[in-house]
Amino acid sequence: MKIVVLDGYTLNPGDLSWDALKELGDVTIHDRTPSDQIVSRCYGAEVVLTNKTPLDAAILNQLPDLKYVGVLATGYNIIDIAVCKQKGVLVSNVPGYGTAAVAQFVFALLLELCLHVQKHSDAVFEGKWSRAVDFCFWDYPLIELTGKTLGIIGFGTIGQKVADIAAAFDMQVIAHSRRQTDQSHRKNFKWVELDELLKQADFVSIHCPLTPETQGLINAGNLRKMKASAFLVNTSRGPIINDTDLADALNNNVIAGAAVDVLSKEPPPANNPIFKARNCIITPHIAWAAQEARTRLMNTVVDNLKAFATGRPVNVVNN
Repeated sequence: MKIVVLDGYTLNPGDLSWDALKELGDVTIHDRTPSDQIVSRCYGAEVVLTNKTPLDAAILNQLPDLKYVGVLATGYNIIDIAVCKQKGVLVSNVPGYGTAAVAQFVFALLLELCLHVQKHSDAVFEGKWSRAVDFCFWDYPLIELTGKTLGIIGFGTIGQKVADIAAAFDMQVIAHSRRQTDQSHRKNFKWVELDELLKQADFVSIHCPLTPETQGLINAGNLRKMKASAFLVNTSRGPIINDTDLADALNNNVIAGAAVDVLSKEPPPANNPIFKARNCIITPHIAWAAQEARTRLMNTVVDNLKAFATGRPVNVVNN
């Protein structure tokens, strides 16, 4: 079985092993693949593994030997699923591997917004504490999470894990999702419509998938529905937020602050207006990337391919 990995570096920059994958066939691993080399690198392969390198209809139609596409991630919008189904190419993804890592990262961002830990540490190293006349100082408001309301948009496995952590901080949780599952076991939890969530929440955390309905969901109009004291966090998909509208909302004090791990285009252009936004934390799409999470991802990619090879495919997204 000829296996090609188109963009393996992000999953494995050198701290993991491809050995288990190599046991399954003749494997060629590329750190990255330019768009003009996708077809030539994939030609003749039965299996192609990709993270963010797109496989659209034009590419897929030039790969007559392709039988299986494994996505090295949960999202699979980079694959033309309809064409794969038409051609009998099975596509699988890796759900759930990053739940703990992403939920943890949400609270890293929330706590940084509330406590400005890095900025205060920087001030100490710059000598401000040594020059202080009092035993302590703070340059920014310090906000406690207890009793605050967290609004969660999208309530899949990650959204639910975020709610679990919020409960440990004694926060109130309100959620909006396409499907309302039974959450009667949760204290201080309520399902709400999106408008109510935006109006009530002290913090809004986005965990819905990117779909035509959610693209641009957080725009100027919806940002104006939020409290002026509210904070927005996005660890889901960048295009769910209109970057320009968020920058304008921050710079005009429509909301108090934001922390985003994803942007509408990645890598972002240097002139993205959010880079000049007030009180905005931006991280480079790393919420998923803890080594433990990437290890789970690697193991599941191998297990998915083993299941396909034995005729019992799992995590199929194009049945």
